Amino acid sequence: MPTHKPWTRNEIILAINLYCKIPFGKIHNRNPDIIELARIIGRTPSAVSWKLAKFAHIDPSLAREGASNVSRLDGEIWGEFFNNWDDLAFESEQLLKSFGSVEPVLEMEEEIIHIPDGLEKERLIKSLVNQWFFRKVVPVSYNFSCCITGISDDRLLIASHIIPWSKDIKNRTNPRNGLCLNSLHDKAFDSGLITIDKDSRVVLSSSLKKSNKSWINDHFLRYEGTPIRQPKRFLPEKIFFEYHRENIFVG
Repeated sequence: MPTHKPWTRNEIILAINLYCKIPFGKIHNRNPDIIELARIIGRTPSAVSWKLAKFAHIDPSLAREGASNVSRLDGEIWGEFFNNWDDLAFESEQLLKSFGSVEPVLEMEEEIIHIPDGLEKERLIKSLVNQWFFRKVVPVSYNFSCCITGISDDRLLIASHIIPWSKDIKNRTNPRNGLCLNSLHDKAFDSGLITIDKDSRVVLSSSLKKSNKSWINDHFLRYEGTPIRQPKRFLPEKIFFEYHRENIFVG
């Protein structure tokens, strides 16, 4: 009889990375991404899909439950991710790179190639990799649609930070600090022209509400007071919206 092969820390980190990047309804052993991860870590697609289903059981951002029988190591490494997105997201991408995945590096090559090796370059690479991770994870959570308008053309979608990147180092990579917005509403949110109240409803600034321009009515006034679409996972933290209302929103 074959013996059970325990999951290693690195394998679990890679599995969490994939859990963050694929839609909840596509966690099954026929998913090409699951098949590819299974190949590089030497496991079956069924084993990988079952591991991802277990993460849904311990994911505090989900109202539903996934598979049970979560191992102690699963819980510990999941906790590492949730308490330190900045380091663990980067570590997971570096692990993928070691297996031959270079997608983020290829996207950033022109930005880093002329910077001399050293601590500054290492910091820039980590920052760019984590931005790439955040941009991959947030739209997936919102099923690739704007949480205000429902626009689903990915060419127009932005992974927007609730607390700006420059204001909260700890939560730069945290997907619970993210919204999927179209480019217009992303700019308005970043500029404080709109915000989200404690009941997850859209609030407009007085300058927008006073405008008599037709495009303001079409693109903003019609959404005032409407609830944002909730993500399938990584529900935004209310404290992040509170920060945005108090420090970014112009009122």
